[in-house]
Amino acid sequence: MVHADWTLHPDRALPSDPVVRPIARTIVDQTLRLPIVSMHGHVDAGLLARDEPFPDPAALLVVPDHYLVRMLVSQGVPHDALGVPRLDGRPVETDPRAVWRTFASHWHLFRGTPTRYWMEHVLVDVLGVRERLSADSADRVYDHLVERLSDPAYRPRALFERFGIEILATTDPATSTLPDHAALAAEGWGEKVVPTFRPDALLHVARPGWRADVERLGAVTGTSIGSYRDLVSALEECRRAFVAAGARATDHGHLSADAVPLDDSVAERIVADALRGRVDDRDAAAFSGHMLFEMARMSTEDGLVMQLHPGVLRDHDPAVFAARGPDVGYDIPVPTEYVHALRPLLESFGHHPNLRLVLFTVDEDTFSRELAPLAGVYPAVRLGAPWWFLDTPDGMRRYREAVTDTAGLYNTTGFVDDTRAFCSIPARHDLARRIDAGFLARLVAEHRLDLDEAIESAVDLAYRIPREAYAAPKTGNAFPLEPALATAAKEHA
Repeated sequence: MVHADWTLHPDRALPSDPVVRPIARTIVDQTLRLPIVSMHGHVDAGLLARDEPFPDPAALLVVPDHYLVRMLVSQGVPHDALGVPRLDGRPVETDPRAVWRTFASHWHLFRGTPTRYWMEHVLVDVLGVRERLSADSADRVYDHLVERLSDPAYRPRALFERFGIEILATTDPATSTLPDHAALAAEGWGEKVVPTFRPDALLHVARPGWRADVERLGAVTGTSIGSYRDLVSALEECRRAFVAAGARATDHGHLSADAVPLDDSVAERIVADALRGRVDDRDAAAFSGHMLFEMARMSTEDGLVMQLHPGVLRDHDPAVFAARGPDVGYDIPVPTEYVHALRPLLESFGHHPNLRLVLFTVDEDTFSRELAPLAGVYPAVRLGAPWWFLDTPDGMRRYREAVTDTAGLYNTTGFVDDTRAFCSIPARHDLARRIDAGFLARLVAEHRLDLDEAIESAVDLAYRIPREAYAAPKTGNAFPLEPALATAAKEHA
């Protein structure tokens, strides 16, 4: 059957309640055309620096999307058939049309998932597909996409402007010299695309490759790193370079939220052991927690917003990791504790005027029990958006319902899309704005908010709050906080 009228319903993801939905429509109409403030994501800055045409549809939309890949693998589709590379060089499917056909023939697997929502938005709204995806339509849709991707209007920078992205933060290793950001800055894009300092590889001393990364850090900073103090000094130097390049934030992906400081003598011993390749797992865990504390201390000095993304056991299947490497869908959430883990950090810095600590979780049991109470009292703490497995329509609704009672709306940071899939950025922000509109509309229908307050709050959540939450460090590039919002909205209408 040919479905040649594929469109996006204007009320998608809004509440079905006949009283609440019209209110939600009124609210969301004030936010959908606002600029996108994308302060945490994993888009490669080189994509925009090079501004080359996107590759074939499979390489753009299927192979790198771990949400999509993991669903297909769960139903028995092998990684090889999806073109996911192997580290050992053994052959995988290299015909992009064949990969696309495999994806299209399994489109039904995504019913009810956020992947379906995002991908529909990308295909219909961004790429102009008008025929519903299926095994029958796979080739016709593929040919349409090839034609679109050859058009200069679909190159990365053109889409960046079309999406209405005001600022995009990338995530970059601490050892990066940021050449792509420098190239973008030279072309006037330095305020639009900014780096984020990610030091994880240097803070987990038992990780394979740690010593090689330390050597790389020494090469970048022009120092010989032979001690804990050398390591800290080199990290501080790299942070200064990131700030000079326009960075707004750091990002930390630890398994635990533990941030217990160590005596310098203990930290020195652990680093010495690690440099000799003799560190044990207990010391490594203690050191990573100590370095979270140190990262907070550094943020009080340079003003970088500190983002903490704990609670994910990476690469659950070691055989898949050995064959494919990371980021192919085998990262699994684990229970995460914040109250005791963060207490030493918050005792020292929770009231510091220069610290902004943004907490994320994939353990939603902690939203109301731990995270909202922490954000609801410590001035330094803000709650990050529902992340990874929780940035779904129902996950975002549960988040607002769980945290608003205790933390309110203004101790959150607005939405971050946390995606590698550049073309899905507007889809993710669209969904978040619709969910927030629905939540606020219910408060209006229950006479807990007036409509004008709900509209103002929706605009704040979509635009003002993320801008202010990730304001520029005092020593960095300017990030003006008071543009005329109506003018901005009009420009992106």
